[in-house]
Amino acid sequence: MSAKLTTGQTAEIAGPKKAFLIPKPEVAASMMNRARRILLVVGSEAIKVKTKDGDLIDTAIRMASSKRITIAATGHISGEFRRRGAVGVHGISIMELGDRLRDPSWSGLDNGGPYDLAVFMGLPYYLEWLVLSGLKNFAPSLRTISLDNTYHPNAGWSLGYSPQEEWIEILDRIVSNLEGAG
Repeated sequence: MSAKLTTGQTAEIAGPKKAFLIPKPEVAASMMNRARRILLVVGSEAIKVKTKDGDLIDTAIRMASSKRITIAATGHISGEFRRRGAVGVHGISIMELGDRLRDPSWSGLDNGGPYDLAVFMGLPYYLEWLVLSGLKNFAPSLRTISLDNTYHPNAGWSLGYSPQEEWIEILDRIVSNLEGAG
């Protein structure tokens, strides 16, 4: 990662509680390895984002197969996951998912109980910002991580801003660490 962590935000005020920057990919992987139940939320922009695995959908499939992770595909992306043979993928609206995640009695998409970590990637910035804002304020026991290439002040942890090539490498290192620990 860059020598100096940057949020990429200069004027947006999210309130007194803001996301911590993830200093190294190993930190994100460690947080995911310690979580009991992980929900990986993949948005409609994932098909447009290129990574070492192909696109963000392929990276999400690789990430989910390395550890027991439930994938929530928003928008039209669930069909793309099915075409690629991914299992354990659930299609749901991002706004409905945000409402469900704040409910402590919700048993999850797979009826396995509430999630303790939600990881977001590939959503339009404004939607992710809105959902993370709701979760920050109304689901205090849920930890959130944004793996997008932009700083999300309403997440618990965010990668912040880094150049595209560096961000692709960071994602690959996170998934490699998950595979090594799985």
